[in-house]
Amino acid sequence: MTDFFPFQFHITDDCDQRCKHCYIFSEENDKPIITMEYDDIEKVFYNCLDMCKKTGRKAFFTITGGDPILHPDFWKVLEFLKSNKIPFGILGNPFHLNDDVCKSLASYGCRFYQLSLDGLKDTHDYFRKEGSFYTTLEKIAPLKKAGIHANIMTTVSKTNIDEIPELIEKVVEYEADLFTFARYCPTSFEKSAQMSAEEYRELLDTCFNIYEKHKKSKTNFSLKDHLWTLYLYEKGLFKIPENLKEDVIYDGCNCGIGHLTILPSGDVFACRRMDSKVGNALEESIYEIFTGEKMNYYRQYEKFEKCSKCELLRFCRGCPSVSYGYTHNPYSPDPQCWKEL
Repeated sequence: MTDFFPFQFHITDDCDQRCKHCYIFSEENDKPIITMEYDDIEKVFYNCLDMCKKTGRKAFFTITGGDPILHPDFWKVLEFLKSNKIPFGILGNPFHLNDDVCKSLASYGCRFYQLSLDGLKDTHDYFRKEGSFYTTLEKIAPLKKAGIHANIMTTVSKTNIDEIPELIEKVVEYEADLFTFARYCPTSFEKSAQMSAEEYRELLDTCFNIYEKHKKSKTNFSLKDHLWTLYLYEKGLFKIPENLKEDVIYDGCNCGIGHLTILPSGDVFACRRMDSKVGNALEESIYEIFTGEKMNYYRQYEKFEKCSKCELLRFCRGCPSVSYGYTHNPYSPDPQCWKEL
């Protein structure tokens, strides 16, 4: 059966914000803005489709940036996706959304639009842009009205961990279609934003109880972080299946398995949240990149220093990009994993 292979395609670095935790600009504030030319975007699309054809998969694109709407050929890009019947979603900012734009996005087949909230008003606006907290919440309604799923994503760190419960309540109040969070991946060895394993486990427990309280609301909750698997395992809500196939990875981090990120330069990353360049989509076959030796580096599961000793190896593995952020080694122990081995 054909299943989806997700590509995260950054078509431009151009953006209205300079978020303090952005992996594009966080340490290179004078970095030049790169925007991929439309002809090259088509070339990348066809390269991805060729890879999916060879692997028996179907492409799903998440179009992002920067803010992808700022690309001069943004609507032309969506027309390509629509005319080729390729499903897609968008990760972007709220500032250029209105009823007409949302209707246009829906007409091209946009399935979801992901917005970010990184804490309550003061914290979020500090990280991103003054006024953007309520601007983001206010854009949920026009997206939903147009028939597009309005998703809210949060990056959790020591800085905002105490605000997440109240933030969830606010997202439910505004009836977002989905809420989820991932952990902050530092771009240097700084540790000021690092949560302890105990703090993070307590957050999961708190969020799980809030999710249960709101399970009949209009908001769904995605357990994106793979440490949720450990949490559910300990609560008896996840059980390791019987009769597992030998050497098969069933779940957990998609790095090296079922995801690629393409930047406006054409560079291909195994994971955008860490330094993991494996090739260039404008110069090489994506199929050969994905099946090549550079990608094999991220498929050496026996190298996980802690996870390789855990019964959840084939279902969890925490977040290698978080580990990389603190050690520059994706196979080092996840700093927020509380399991003792």
